[in-house]
Amino acid sequence: MTHRFLIDAQLPPGMVDLFAEIGASARHVTEVGLGAANDREIWLWARQDGVALVTKDQDFAGFSRHDPSGPPVIWVRLGNTTNRALRQAFAPILPLVLEALDRGERLIEVR
Repeated sequence: MTHRFLIDAQLPPGMVDLFAEIGASARHVTEVGLGAANDREIWLWARQDGVALVTKDQDFAGFSRHDPSGPPVIWVRLGNTTNRALRQAFAPILPLVLEALDRGERLIEVR
C-alpha cells in the first residue's frame, strides 16, 4: 500500500526526505500553499487529498477524535529538538507508524 503524508508547519520540510527513504510520498504544507493556513484549512485539505497528517499540533488529535471521516493523524509528541534528533527518533519507528495505518488506526502518537 502506498502511503501519502502531509507534514505540518511545526515540523521541518526535511521530514519529507525521511518518508521518501521508505518509499512513502510526503509533502510539507509549504509545498502545497498551506504554510499560512489555519488548522481547519489544513485538516480539510488533508481529508480531500486523502493523506495522513503528520503534526505536533494537539488540535489535530482533537479533530481526529471528533471527525471519523477526517485524515489519519500522526501526532508527534516529541519535545522541542533539533532536526537531526527528530529524525533519529522518528526514523526507527516509521515502519510501525505505517503498520498502524495499515491496520486502520486513525490517531497514532509518536513519543
